[in-house]
Amino acid sequence: MSMEVTTYMLASSLIAGGMNWKQAVGTILLGNLIVLIPMVLNAHAGAKYGIPFPVFVRASFGTTGANIPAVLRAIVACGWFGIQSWIGGQSIAAMINVLAPATVAMPAVIWVCFLGFWALNMFVVWRGVESIRFLQGISAPFLLVMSLVLLAFMVSKAGGFGPMLSAPSHFTSTSAGWRFFFLSLTGMVGYWATLSLNIPDFTRYAKSQESQIVGQAFGLPVAMTLYSFIGIACTSASTVVFGEPIWSPITLLGRFHQPLIAFLALVSILIATLNVNIGANVVGPSNDFSNLNPRLISFRTGGLMTGCIGLLMMPWKLMASHTNYIGWLVGYSGLLGPVAGIMVADYFFIRNKVLDVNSLYQRSDVYGYVSGFNPRAIVALVCGVFAALIGEIVPTLKPLFDYAWFVGFFLSGALYVALMPKAALSAGRSQ
Repeated sequence: MSMEVTTYMLASSLIAGGMNWKQAVGTILLGNLIVLIPMVLNAHAGAKYGIPFPVFVRASFGTTGANIPAVLRAIVACGWFGIQSWIGGQSIAAMINVLAPATVAMPAVIWVCFLGFWALNMFVVWRGVESIRFLQGISAPFLLVMSLVLLAFMVSKAGGFGPMLSAPSHFTSTSAGWRFFFLSLTGMVGYWATLSLNIPDFTRYAKSQESQIVGQAFGLPVAMTLYSFIGIACTSASTVVFGEPIWSPITLLGRFHQPLIAFLALVSILIATLNVNIGANVVGPSNDFSNLNPRLISFRTGGLMTGCIGLLMMPWKLMASHTNYIGWLVGYSGLLGPVAGIMVADYFFIRNKVLDVNSLYQRSDVYGYVSGFNPRAIVALVCGVFAALIGEIVPTLKPLFDYAWFVGFFLSGALYVALMPKAALSAGRSQ
């Protein structure tokens, strides 16, 4: 999941924002080490009890209230679906531009390609996600190979790694550099905020706690940092070659006068984007929407809802610039950070890692709370989200927004612990 275009663009946005390559790599590594902590903690229940995220979150929010964090996660996934569809549409448009240069001056091309790629995703959802199983086996390796080809080409054009990586940071003051660093760090954490919640969906299949911890500790920071370096290096090279940092690989490929290389690279982006979009941004929200009312909302209907909401979120605006992209990551981290804080607090501090699995699948008193909702969790969630996002509206509280995930995570977690009486929560210990 680290081997995708949005990872490249996340890294390149730091260079476009003014960092040098060392600052960018350090920010990415630190952000991934930080988000690894809640990811490993939330993964514990999946590995221990074999339960997925929608079931695990019932312990803290209630059997019915669990739909609240599930829908929050689903809405964020819808936004990512729209973003990936926009990237796929851009790739198709860029391929057409390579084959027919006259189309560069036709603005309608990008919109036709975008809507066409969106429709292709909807067709796959209708046919069933198994229809792209073949792509899942080749997309990441294919994209990695083509990314390395792009890196080699840019290194050659820039005259080697020396000129490419010698560019200094472009901040006018130390305070400006630190502000961008903390905003970017929150964006790094926000990038994996959804997976830090639903990681039990994957670790429920882990053989042991050791395997999930070691696997994540190696897989996330190492793979993410190494692949991000490609984006950082290519964007740094674009400054040397073209006189400006080009953060989008699609735009960068469009500057090439090597039609074959550009075409193959764009094909790899298209394949990887289709694979990631279906696997990461359709399955989860489709199941979440279906879970709201299984009789009325099937998986197919949930998938169509995902696609339509993704359109309504206007991904072309979210991806209009690197600042919009980072702002998107920081903004939704303020929604999901509080959920992660409540889940960690409930499992480790309130329940001491003990769950009554049978009751999680029933409308029982153990996790029923008040008509299926845990009002304490909802209060903690609302307070955390409010504190994390209020800075976007009130300028004097802007630092709270810059640290949105951290503010929401710690505030909601602490409030939840303060509000929940342990004595009243002794989940069954007879497993």
